[in-house]
Amino acid sequence: MRPDYDNRFFRGAGNSPGGDVDGSTIFHYRQQGDVVWATYQGGAVRFGTLTALVLEDGRLDMRYQQVAVNGAFKTGRCLSVPEILPDGRVVLHESWRWTEGGEGFGHSRVEEIPSGDPRAAPAAPERSSP
Repeated sequence: MRPDYDNRFFRGAGNSPGGDVDGSTIFHYRQQGDVVWATYQGGAVRFGTLTALVLEDGRLDMRYQQVAVNGAFKTGRCLSVPEILPDGRVVLHESWRWTEGGEGFGHSRVEEIPSGDPRAAPAAPERSSP
């Protein structure tokens, strides 16, 4: 069974050295057909986006770009394998590598935040006055 990612929230739950995602990085996923996208921020990431295609076997083939807290741009690729937990939450087991702005590759784990958790709500966008 393939998970539906639309309007799900995830957080980093483990990462290799050299990765920027950690437990304070929150992702908001969306989905339309076989296209998945997300915004994320927290920890070493000021703001990031990712775009993915759901492959025939259910894995996500994704590209990501982000601005680090120091203002540096970073991009990369990732292949994510979903696991559905007994409680219905999704965990993504990821193999990633930097393509620009970072060096190396690694593995990370990103897990869905339970719907009752206050982190599982969209943050109001910051707006400046005209």
